Amino acid sequence: MAAKPRITVLGTGYLGATHAICMAVLGYEVLGIDTDEAKIAALADGRVPFYEPGLPEMLSKALETGRLRFGTDIAEAAEFGDVHFVCVGTPQMKDSPAADMTYVDAVVTDLAKHLTRRALVVGKSTVPVGTAARLTQLLQSTAPAGDQVELAWNPEFLREGFAVEDTMRPDRLVFGVASDWALEQLQAAFAPLLEAEVPVVVTDLPTAELVKVSANSFLATKISFINAMAEVCETTGADVQQLAAALSFDPRIGGRFLRPGLGFGGGCLPKDIRAFIHRTEELGVGQAVSFLREVDAINQRRRQRTVDLIRSQAGGSLAGVTICALGAAFKPDSDDIRDAPALDVARLLQAEGAIVRVYDPQAMENARKAYPDLHYATGVAEAAEGAQVVALLTEWDQFRDIDPEWLGEIVAVRAIVDGRHALDPVAWRAASWDYRALGRAVDPAA
Repeated sequence: MAAKPRITVLGTGYLGATHAICMAVLGYEVLGIDTDEAKIAALADGRVPFYEPGLPEMLSKALETGRLRFGTDIAEAAEFGDVHFVCVGTPQMKDSPAADMTYVDAVVTDLAKHLTRRALVVGKSTVPVGTAARLTQLLQSTAPAGDQVELAWNPEFLREGFAVEDTMRPDRLVFGVASDWALEQLQAAFAPLLEAEVPVVVTDLPTAELVKVSANSFLATKISFINAMAEVCETTGADVQQLAAALSFDPRIGGRFLRPGLGFGGGCLPKDIRAFIHRTEELGVGQAVSFLREVDAINQRRRQRTVDLIRSQAGGSLAGVTICALGAAFKPDSDDIRDAPALDVARLLQAEGAIVRVYDPQAMENARKAYPDLHYATGVAEAAEGAQVVALLTEWDQFRDIDPEWLGEIVAVRAIVDGRHALDPVAWRAASWDYRALGRAVDPAA
């Protein structure tokens, strides 16, 4: 095989588009494939069909090199590529916590039908452990090239808002392989990163499959732990922010992800831990990760507890109360609203009779499609006009930087619930705001 293999990326959603673009910038010939013709047309035209800081500029750079193109013909991909990256989604099934493997199975089957020479298929999607073994059999029994086609696993660790950095300068690479040949092909496909001394973990296929879901489970546990402590703080009068700060100095714990607030959402952590629980139960070891059920439950409970705090701010009833909801995306620097705590809170508030006005810098279009019955504003001022409670639900810098005096002149009542512990309570209280956050005393001076 060539020293610099030609690469295909199957699936051009968030993961696939980012991977295809960055691999082309790194110097590889890349063909991105998707069944969504509109998405392919947008990418070929230099438009990224989702919000990710820095990626549009990278797409322009990649297209200018002539090394990147997009298409819909998987037969062309099989003929073109030496290393094929599978980057399609594995969403939660509608009637089960299990991962839906429909898209992965379909793209591997379609690709295999056209593989007539030696090639490496590399899974990047987050899948249940054991999937690689099953897909290896599927590939080799379907492909005309038979066992000349091998499978490897290279899990992704992208953070939305930092996808370019995480692809171009990852903190580690994981190569799950079944042969020396497969390892050599992965090393060739990531040569620029290896030359930059990015750490590499070479392992077997099942371990590689477990790395991503284990990482997500650990992060989810850490987030839910500090949020559980917030509930204890509310009862005892302690301050969860001060508690988190004290814990963060312990090198065994650290401060990353030890941030109290509304909890996690998005297209990875919630569905991945549920799928992991489901898979371990299938394997007969569900008791080993049973604690993840409570991790998920704590996270979901944060949404209702935030609603409870907003209701308290409104005087005990939400009927007819105007709420300014700042945020819709599940995190800042993203337009992703999958399992977004912000929109879940807005929906729950509206269900209790509140008039909810939502504003987000990037996620408005996606939010409108998912929740058309909510009210949407064109900016913070419009969302806050006459509001009786302001709820900060996504910690965009734009919201962190709001002048409390300016906002106080727009709202009807200076009452705010900081769902992300993103604001300075001293500054807001100094501007005569009734500032509340889960896990913090109502009046720290009392």
